[in-house]
Amino acid sequence: MKIIIPMAGRGTRLRPHTLTVPKPLVPIAGKPMVQRIVEDLTSGVDEEIEEIAFITGDFGAEVDQQLHDIAKKLGTKAKIYQQDKPLGIAHALLCAKESLTGNYIIVFSDTLFRADFKFDLNDEGVIWVQKVDNPSSFGVVKTQEDGIITDFVEKPVKFVSDQAIVGIYYMRDGDKLRDAMQYLIDNDIKVKGEFQLTSALEKLNSDGTKFRAMNIEEWLDCGNKASVVNTNQRMLDFKDKTEQLQSESAQIENSVIIKPCYIGPNVKILNSVVGPHVSIGSNTTVENCVIKNSVIQNNTTVENANLENSMIGNHVDYKGRASDISIGDFTQIAK
Repeated sequence: MKIIIPMAGRGTRLRPHTLTVPKPLVPIAGKPMVQRIVEDLTSGVDEEIEEIAFITGDFGAEVDQQLHDIAKKLGTKAKIYQQDKPLGIAHALLCAKESLTGNYIIVFSDTLFRADFKFDLNDEGVIWVQKVDNPSSFGVVKTQEDGIITDFVEKPVKFVSDQAIVGIYYMRDGDKLRDAMQYLIDNDIKVKGEFQLTSALEKLNSDGTKFRAMNIEEWLDCGNKASVVNTNQRMLDFKDKTEQLQSESAQIENSVIIKPCYIGPNVKILNSVVGPHVSIGSNTTVENCVIKNSVIQNNTTVENANLENSMIGNHVDYKGRASDISIGDFTQIAK
């Protein structure tokens, strides 16, 4: 089985943190978002993951190497494809055409999930959904009592269903979906100026492919600073009992750590109270601080600060007092 991950978007709502780092590489509870997605997704799949195909923008060689490293940590290999124009998800996926064979899972890279991802690999297709209060903002599905999908509707004006598609799809015969997306391109079939994956799924459904809807427990957005901080909080709660969240190389002196927290390698925490729900990346120093419900990334120094609901990037030098802040990479602030 393969995993296909479109991640060419720029993540503009999360700026300044995505000016130097693609959003799927922003850390959540100490791991890049995209790594957490794949780890949780594959926990319910018994089949070996042959490769992960990442469809990126022009993010550069350093990002490509990070993606190769993530795939290696997960016991597989990466293939990197580029989408040169923002023409929709179906167009992005077709940039990875040579990987769209056999069975595979497509997963969007900008949200995290709580779910039991165990499913029947013999199903022709599986689409994960969650009930939402505002279905007009989403692509939704209508289903029979047995969970088989009868209709796909993109952002319905009138109520037809509250089962929103969350961005995870399984195809047993991936060649069919590849050909359906190519049909859209060849016939210039667009919705709001873009080639949509939903249009290809609708075509397969009308041609007789049976898709089953499966529910997720929780859909965790990572679109902006506030949602990343909230998702980090929820993920720390989930992982506190299953992962070692505090590195053995962390140096903690005259400080209190209120769990759950992620404390990365070579972190120094001096004369501080940290937690709950704080993630601190590797080689970062925190001194004379009170910090809770925040994300601080790598190679950063924070001194004399009282922080809550905050996000601080890489290579930041922050000295002062503030609350609820968002600071991008390579920044120096002294108060």
